[in-house]
Amino acid sequence: MSATDTLPVLVPDWPAPARVRALVTTRAGGVSAKPFDTLNLGDHVDDVPAYVAENRRRVAALLPGEPLWLTQVHGTRVADAAIETSGAQADAAIARQARAVCAIMTADCLPVLLCDRAGTVVGAAHAGWRGLCDGVIEATVTAMGQPGETLLAWLGPAIGPAAFEVGDEVRAAFVARDAAAAAAFKPGAQPGKWWAGIYQLARQRLARLGVHAVYGGELCTVSDHERFFSYRRDGRTGRMASLIWLED
Repeated sequence: MSATDTLPVLVPDWPAPARVRALVTTRAGGVSAKPFDTLNLGDHVDDVPAYVAENRRRVAALLPGEPLWLTQVHGTRVADAAIETSGAQADAAIARQARAVCAIMTADCLPVLLCDRAGTVVGAAHAGWRGLCDGVIEATVTAMGQPGETLLAWLGPAIGPAAFEVGDEVRAAFVARDAAAAAAFKPGAQPGKWWAGIYQLARQRLARLGVHAVYGGELCTVSDHERFFSYRRDGRTGRMASLIWLED
């Protein structure tokens, strides 16, 4: 990870082609007041709209163009960042056109960034447990139109396995789709509760698609209060963005 000079962002550490660029914002460097302090990019969390607009302007200044800001609904629809306009309802985006920026907002859910080794297409998926279970990663890879073996994936900051407690219904939903998913759940402190490894679940799904070059997956939003927003930790909070695009 490294930081830019103008905004404290994270840069994925993965062997992506040179024309593939990506970054993840942190909670620092913006103008929002508590509990959205300070670089909240979500326009749906009751932050002051002018603050969100300024925060988005600061992020856009690091990019080759305005990101495609999605209305995320924990679904599996994939948008084309070069065609659709901000506000489109989707939970993933792809781009084949240079300077079209895919953006995913999170505050515990898993952002998955993808590219092909030739640097011809990129994608970003919002993988909360519902979208991950229902196939948002699969939908994104399908939309990218490249064999899994040719893709790289990077798993961004998300709720870690020591913080993500879920009920029987979540575990059952994953296991119903793939019996191997049981390995990603550890018994919780109470009956009917489980500690879920969202990174492990994502790696399983990627492996089934033939995507074995997977990086990241070591950052926990809940435990790192200084850098990350966390809905599980704070309830009312802001959103970070994970962004990916192709240079000219």
